[in-house]
Amino acid sequence: MDDTGDAIRPHRWHGALTRALDGLARACMAAAGVLLVVLIAIFGWLVFGRYILNDTPTWVEQVALLIVVWITFVGAAVGVWRNTHLSIDFVREAMPAPARDGLRLTTDAGLVVFGGVMAWQGWILSASLARRVMPMIGISESWRAMPVALSGALIVLFAGARLAIALTSRHDKAA
Repeated sequence: MDDTGDAIRPHRWHGALTRALDGLARACMAAAGVLLVVLIAIFGWLVFGRYILNDTPTWVEQVALLIVVWITFVGAAVGVWRNTHLSIDFVREAMPAPARDGLRLTTDAGLVVFGGVMAWQGWILSASLARRVMPMIGISESWRAMPVALSGALIVLFAGARLAIALTSRHDKAA
């Protein structure tokens, strides 16, 4: 039942899509978790190198910045799917069901557009930085812009799926 007393009957593919995207979100968060462990380990190496070996590893700062960018953007995309991102929705949730549902659809449509722009511009930025090399670690600067493109694509996927599910849910009056 939804807020209006209507029974909601999902399409058969809703459950499969939801399970697949839940799995993708878990995989993204697992990758972010591994990167967080790597981040902690390299800072441990920084402290060990600085205070025990008296030889500060200079590459740690650049690797740490790169890892933080990846964790942040991948985590933000998953937040869109899990609806855990920062939002102020008390006004929307206080509205009657038709207005609330319309605002939810508008939010998801806006996220699809925003994610599309992120993916497109992130890809352009990544391509434009491909020949530049990050100091200290010697890899392409495009690795810093790739998470923007990936996050945008994931946001399109997650918000688009939520939008598709909402638009294709069938409502029938409860008897």
